[in-house]
Amino acid sequence: MPRADRASQFQPFAALKGFEEALKERERIEVEKIELSEEALDYLDYQLSLLKVGDMVSIIYYDYGAYVQKTGLISNIKKDAKYLTVVTTDISFDMIREIRT
Repeated sequence: MPRADRASQFQPFAALKGFEEALKERERIEVEKIELSEEALDYLDYQLSLLKVGDMVSIIYYDYGAYVQKTGLISNIKKDAKYLTVVTTDISFDMIREIRT
């Protein structure tokens, strides 16, 4: 048996395509978005004003019914459109709960 064919016999087999993704979606616990106080919003605005492209950050943000943490380098900031990009993920300023630098 050729080497390329031998390797293919050990690849995982998914009899039900999309089943694992459906299970993960069912496990997801949906939460409501937390409304931040004026002081917290002012502090976030201050933090956002200090950020620049290339900074390493960890951002907690609201995404489709759950809070998600994204860590990485800021690759883009669009203050007029009110979003920033961490690696390849676009995050709206309105969805940010916390920024750690």
